Amino acid sequence: MKTLLLALCFALSLPTWGSAQTTSVQDVLQSQRALIEQSSRRTIGPAIDAIVASGLPQMQTVLEVWQNKDMWQRRADGLFFAATKNADGTYTLQSFDDGADAGNAASADLDQLKPNSGVRAMIATALVQFQLSDPNPAKRVDALNSIARDPEAALLIPLRASIASETDADILVRKERLERLMTMAYDSDESRRVAAITEMSGDLGVDFRATLNPLLATTRVISRTKPDANIAQEVIAGSDALTRSSAYALLVDADIAPAEITADARDAALRANIEGGRIAGFPVAQLSTEAARDRAYDALVASDLAPPRITQADIDASLSSFRFFDVYTASSQAVTTAAKAAIASTETRVAISQAADLGLDALSLASIYFLAAIGLAITFGVMGVINMAHGEFIMMGAYTGYVVQIFVPNHTASILIAVPLAFAVTFAAGVALERLVVRWLYHRPLETLLATFGVSIALQQLAKNIFGTQARPLTSPAWLDGAWVINDMVSISYIRIAIFILALLFLALFLFIMKRTRLGLETRAVTQNPRMAASMGINPDRVNMLTFGLGSGIAGIAGVAIGLFAKVTSEMGSDYIVQSFMTVVVGGVGNIWGTLAGAAMIGSFQKSVEFLNPSNTLAAQTYMIIFIIIFIQFRPRGIIALKGRAAGD
Repeated sequence: MKTLLLALCFALSLPTWGSAQTTSVQDVLQSQRALIEQSSRRTIGPAIDAIVASGLPQMQTVLEVWQNKDMWQRRADGLFFAATKNADGTYTLQSFDDGADAGNAASADLDQLKPNSGVRAMIATALVQFQLSDPNPAKRVDALNSIARDPEAALLIPLRASIASETDADILVRKERLERLMTMAYDSDESRRVAAITEMSGDLGVDFRATLNPLLATTRVISRTKPDANIAQEVIAGSDALTRSSAYALLVDADIAPAEITADARDAALRANIEGGRIAGFPVAQLSTEAARDRAYDALVASDLAPPRITQADIDASLSSFRFFDVYTASSQAVTTAAKAAIASTETRVAISQAADLGLDALSLASIYFLAAIGLAITFGVMGVINMAHGEFIMMGAYTGYVVQIFVPNHTASILIAVPLAFAVTFAAGVALERLVVRWLYHRPLETLLATFGVSIALQQLAKNIFGTQARPLTSPAWLDGAWVINDMVSISYIRIAIFILALLFLALFLFIMKRTRLGLETRAVTQNPRMAASMGINPDRVNMLTFGLGSGIAGIAGVAIGLFAKVTSEMGSDYIVQSFMTVVVGGVGNIWGTLAGAAMIGSFQKSVEFLNPSNTLAAQTYMIIFIIIFIQFRPRGIIALKGRAAGD
């Protein structure tokens, strides 16, 4: 009651802060002198309440000085001061009322107040009420953080009082939200609590749900009649929600029914009554069966040497005499009704947000797979070459970006340089691979597979020899840091957005090359009928070389993009080669739109499996492979089948 009265006094005094005061700081401190001197967590509460309730603006300084162990008491008269140590070992005293110099004193004439951690925590809570209106925005933010970590009903009134004078827009939003949450939890006015809950209904914030959940918490109550309380539901003994054994156990725990005699309790009673090798006239040697022990125990019961066993009829009688209710912790039915409606609305929005977040994750993963597979769609899909070194071209592109960043520390400039340079490096590597290896193995898929697999191993080892086995950083520009936060549950990193945009750009670039350029025309001609194309003056060897180089160059650019969020190692290409081949095969060999559809399907399926089984990411890979095996049984040519010569191969 005393604390409530002090809090009321504090609230009433808030409008007068800064006006002339009839009570000095020293008067308030002296009125609480005994408690301050003792400074115990168990007893200091009234003293802190009195300091806060005084309404004196200087009390914030008093509490801060006290909390920092810089408050001293003069032994001669018991007055309290702030003090600073001088070079000669004496202390200069400052008055708490006006900050004026109150003279010097030797350390022997002063006692330093050293509050323990418990008292400092209580002072910190009291300081929050002052800091909410502190001119320093940082202190106001600290006060809000402190309230959010450890909310108390006593802080609701000063929090409300500070809202009207708040000038910072961001802090004002935080204050208003925190006030709504604390109103739900602590306000004594039922209508205000219901209004706050209704106003925030459907909010996705974790703090909102954390505030509502305690309001809907229930305790199980045993009563002969319906209790006068806010009842959530009556639970019937013997139902799925409360089995008969669990219901009777509740009666036993409440000491309103005798406990059942277990086998261990029976045996303990038998051991306690052994006399001369017998128990109630039964030889101990004959009590080797459960039935014999039960008869011996019943004999003890008949002699009043043990409590009687509880029969099924006794349990039925006890259960029929009592009813079981789940009672809300919150006593107001209007509050719990509003809370249930708000939670239901929130859960609906949570489900929608989870679906949206899952969709964004799937889209992001699909764009990564598309970037990794678009080059393979050219070399494998268009040319029919199984290039197992495609992943190593991705790795080469990532390492190219790393090397550029060594010489160009500006991350934005380095990425802009790395993208065309990675294309050039991997284009040249692709042309070299086609001229030296692949051109001799056309229409020999097994030999091509083995040869390019050997090249991939050689490139991995070369990367290890040059860069080592440790992962290398490929740092993204500062403007790609962070994430686009839609709400508390839906967000996507800016790097993923950039990769998605890059995938769209490459889709447009590939379509332009294939549909609007001479190389694209010649590539399509060679793909459809190489002999006819050769008779029309097209050089199939040159087209194959440039096409293979184009696919390899795009893989290099994909490596730069993937390296911005994934580890750059010599093995990074092997992490994407399988998914790249699956993307091309599922989408439809030789069709860029099919590659896009395949990437979307595989990305969506993998993220869906990870959502259903988040603790086992390996399961997603396994299920994805099984899904693809089943899928190609029904669509062997993929989602979008290629027409023409390749379709008949």
